[in-house]
Amino acid sequence: MRVAFVGAGEITVKTAEILIDRGHKVVIIERDKSRIDELSDSLDCSFLHGDGSSPAVLKEVDPEGTDVLFCLTDKDQDNIIASLVGRSLGFLRLVTRVVNPEYESICLELGLTDTIVPSRTTSRFLADMVEGVDILELSTVLRGEARFFTFSAREEDAGPVSELDLPRHARVICLYRDGEFLLTDGDSRLAEGDDVVILTHSENLAALRERWEPAQAKDGHAKEADPQT
Repeated sequence: MRVAFVGAGEITVKTAEILIDRGHKVVIIERDKSRIDELSDSLDCSFLHGDGSSPAVLKEVDPEGTDVLFCLTDKDQDNIIASLVGRSLGFLRLVTRVVNPEYESICLELGLTDTIVPSRTTSRFLADMVEGVDILELSTVLRGEARFFTFSAREEDAGPVSELDLPRHARVICLYRDGEFLLTDGDSRLAEGDDVVILTHSENLAALRERWEPAQAKDGHAKEADPQT
């Protein structure tokens, strides 16, 4: 895979190191030339000096040939603008970092569904750790092209799970109703407002997002970006 980053902060560097070790190609866009000079000897990747929210700069990264664009600068507004520009240029997937949670609903309204709020992600991880839950175990479960997709059931989704008309290699495995975890089978019925979890092949993600995520953005419901998808 080919992955691009806007901003060369600590999160970018740590993520890039892991991706490079796993054999992926990495490009880092950074406006501070001295930061590029600092990292160029330690990171085996490509660097592009410039403003990551500039269309001209992002075009140099080859949007259609890049699998993911991470917008991870230390300024929320810059990340949002870079994501919108990246989407207009045809990047396959965008991940937007915002520190201020107030920007999350704005990102959803703009269709930026893969939005990360670092403080919330960390706090949930720590709370799960206290209760003996290790979400990192997901990395041993999701292999190859397996992915999770979640959505909030609408009025028209209510009814038997078997009537959802999901694509091939996609299955509802569980749901959350009023905070309660429920496993599903062919006889299970969905109710409006249920948080539904689908296990699917990665080839189905685009169709699933097109079907459900626009409604979630309109209603202001945030979909957690799964680290494995």
